[in-house]
Order: sequence, then C-alpha cells, then structure tokens
Amino acid sequence: MRRWFLLWIALLASAPSRAEEPDALFDAQGYRISHYRAPVTATVAEVRRIGLHAAAALRPDHDAIFIDVMPAEGGHREADGTWRLAKERPSIPGAHWFPEAGRGVLASDIGPWFEQGVFRLTHGRRDRMIVTFCLDDCWMSWNAAKRLHALGYTNVWWLAEGTDGWRDLGRPLVEATPEP
Repeated sequence: MRRWFLLWIALLASAPSRAEEPDALFDAQGYRISHYRAPVTATVAEVRRIGLHAAAALRPDHDAIFIDVMPAEGGHREADGTWRLAKERPSIPGAHWFPEAGRGVLASDIGPWFEQGVFRLTHGRRDRMIVTFCLDDCWMSWNAAKRLHALGYTNVWWLAEGTDGWRDLGRPLVEATPEP
C-alpha cells in the first residue's frame, strides 16, 4: 500500500504544471505568455498583418512608426532605465526598440515605459500608423500589436516575418539601441 502511495506522489510530482499545458499559453486577456517562438495562428481585432514588401516600401518615422519588441537576450534593464545588453540586436533601420515589450505579462517598469514611449513617438496621435515586429514566428510582436490596440491605437499593423523576413528580402539591418 505504501509503495502505491509513493508511486502516486511521484506521478503527481512529474506531471506537467498548468503553465506547460497548451491551454495555458494565453492569459485571461488573450496575450501569449509562453512559447513565444511558434507559428502565429491567431488574429487581433482591428490589427492587420502587413506584407513584407508593403512594409519595406514604408519610410520609418515618416510613413509609419516601426516598433521592434525583440527581448534583450541576456541583457537587463537597470533601475535607472538604462539597458545592459549582452548581445546586439540587428533591426530595421529607423525602428524603435522596446525590449521585453512584447511579452504577455510585462514587468512593472516595462508597461509604462512602452506606453509613454509610443505616445511620445506618435505625438499622442492614436491614428498614427504603427508597425510592430520581432522575428519570424514570434508571438511577441503579435502581443505588442494587441497591446497597442488595447491602448486605443487605431492604425496598428503587425509584420509577422520580422527582421528575419526583412533580411531574407535583402534589406539591410542595423544595430538597434533600446529606446530611452
């Protein structure tokens, strides 16, 4: 009897946690919260997907605000807001990099920084065209587009191919610097 009890305890301990189950990929608000590198199969109300060639025809900061939400791999944000980067981020020229702003759950200092930064870049115009991106098959840019729509931005586009597609198109990438 004791052996069965110990076996049962061992099985419970090795069972996947709720966060590892497929239905736990999204939070209650619909943001992807884990396994960010996967084909993006969902759509966001009022957020349109922009084709790679259409995005490449736009002039960043003139025709649209390009927002990169790739995480700062191996880096972190200091208490004073400066970023300590372990690795450079090749990004679309003219894009504004907001590391970590594409996560499903944002750190307490990232949410306000992202919101204020986008407000500054758009000069408060909620109808300004915004293009979010990360990498190909990355839910973070999808999360960012959803978040911007929830903040009241009405002209949000999502570049699903991200910098991978940009590079594959033969377009240049430049070293990005996180937004102040």
